[in-house]
Amino acid sequence: MGNQVWTTIDFDRTGFQSDFARVPWSSDSSAYGWIPVPMLCFNGGDGPTVLLTAGTHGDEYEGQILLRRLVQTLAETQVRGRIIMLPALNRPAVLAGRRTSPLDGGNLNRLFPGKGDAGPSAMIAQYVTEVLFPLSDYAIDLHSGGSSLDYLPVAFAHRGRSAEQSQRLDRLLTSFSAPNTLLTDGRGGGGETTLYACASAHGVAAMTTELGGGPGLSCEGMAIGEAGLRRVLRDLGIAPGLDAPPQEETRHMYMLPPATTIFARTDGLFEPKVRVGQEVHAGEVAGYLHGFEDLTRAPVTLHFETGGIVIFRRFPVLTAAGDALAGLALPVDS
Repeated sequence: MGNQVWTTIDFDRTGFQSDFARVPWSSDSSAYGWIPVPMLCFNGGDGPTVLLTAGTHGDEYEGQILLRRLVQTLAETQVRGRIIMLPALNRPAVLAGRRTSPLDGGNLNRLFPGKGDAGPSAMIAQYVTEVLFPLSDYAIDLHSGGSSLDYLPVAFAHRGRSAEQSQRLDRLLTSFSAPNTLLTDGRGGGGETTLYACASAHGVAAMTTELGGGPGLSCEGMAIGEAGLRRVLRDLGIAPGLDAPPQEETRHMYMLPPATTIFARTDGLFEPKVRVGQEVHAGEVAGYLHGFEDLTRAPVTLHFETGGIVIFRRFPVLTAAGDALAGLALPVDS
């Protein structure tokens, strides 16, 4: 089915425009209604286009606030090129404070390139893929660990599919200058169905972030994200007048295979013994899983099978079988 999402924004018109990506949604209370996904366009004429998104998962707040803050900054800044911004991409999930949409259960970052007849989440993905990616040279999708994960601040990207795309990607990652940068082959974490992976497949130089985690707000993640966005917009010449901190040294890493991740085998209470960013060795204790059924039984001791740096750790104590508890990465030169 063709794309049904629409907007009043004319992406070719210079100046500032604010409207919605209007996602048709027929409900009990509104037969011909639509979901208003907020969208803004700053167009200063000739120059590259950058797509900025957040709220792909509704319980990840750093990116949502950063883009709202950026709107106020750009209102007082000369823009060259074009910025398309959607700070609450999966708006139903954002309003519910959930990772997934309460309307259709959709995890937007597992639905790309999307589909026009599979619920509002897939329709949003289709609109981004078919309408916004062709307009974009660069894309940044801001994420954090959300309610379930504590995450080491990191930028992720898929490798470029051409020399020219790789050059744009290197420029993007260098400007953003996250403390840790990972080029991924798509194993785990949604693979090719994520926004940034789909953008890369469409020729866009795209990256995503993890800016902390837990149900609150990471001050460190906020500072990293704001500095990175300012540098990118300045260095690409889109907002050359923006003040931005100098680039920080970034550590290049790679994610270890999902088989090295520690998963819960039973329901229970997770007692972690490591923190994100910590270097661990094979055989080291990651934590304990306290079962519910037999209180006389000792907790299950969870060991790392290989060494590495803890890149994420489960945040909630309450745990179900199958939950990811801790994952590892390694520096590229190790």
